[in-house]
Amino acid sequence: MPIPVDKNIERLNIYDTNNQIYDLFFTMSHGVNRGKLKENKSDIRYPFLDELIKRSPDINFDIYGYNGREPIWSENFYSSISQSKMGLNLSRTNSVKYYTSNRISSLIGNGLLTFIDSRTKLSDFFDDNEVVFYSNIKDLSKKLSYFKNNHILRKKNAMRGQKKYFDFFDSKIVAQYMIDRVFNFKFKIKKPWMTK
Repeated sequence: MPIPVDKNIERLNIYDTNNQIYDLFFTMSHGVNRGKLKENKSDIRYPFLDELIKRSPDINFDIYGYNGREPIWSENFYSSISQSKMGLNLSRTNSVKYYTSNRISSLIGNGLLTFIDSRTKLSDFFDDNEVVFYSNIKDLSKKLSYFKNNHILRKKNAMRGQKKYFDFFDSKIVAQYMIDRVFNFKFKIKKPWMTK
């Protein structure tokens, strides 16, 4: 089942603004919606982030839940993402088809150009002019630099990605699908992710 978006929650159009101070936003925690980092706990994404930062000296990162910087939530989250040009959708598992955390709806839904591991096969739903798929850290670093400096294309792609996400995964569409499945109704709305 997809992670839904709702215009009352994913309410930003970050691509419409020009005052971002960071290039890339990313946040994680040590558990689903866990408020604080656990002491002496490591995360399998830490080495990936270490290497990405090392390979990308031209990128201004805004990362939470990493190097002792606590995760952020609620209005602090929205305030922070609005200060970045792009977002990274990096889950603990990136090699499982269609797997993603709920982070994806927050990033794409609020209008950040979002970078996604190609192994997720989310390219079945999104085109290259809506999100950016990367194959490895080197590829990701190269693409971050490219889009950092291509403001018009970055904004257009972020807007297209947001539009597609709402077209496919709006909360009303997902809720209607659940009702139709539970009661074995004929689908009122059909989207490519829906199964019979």
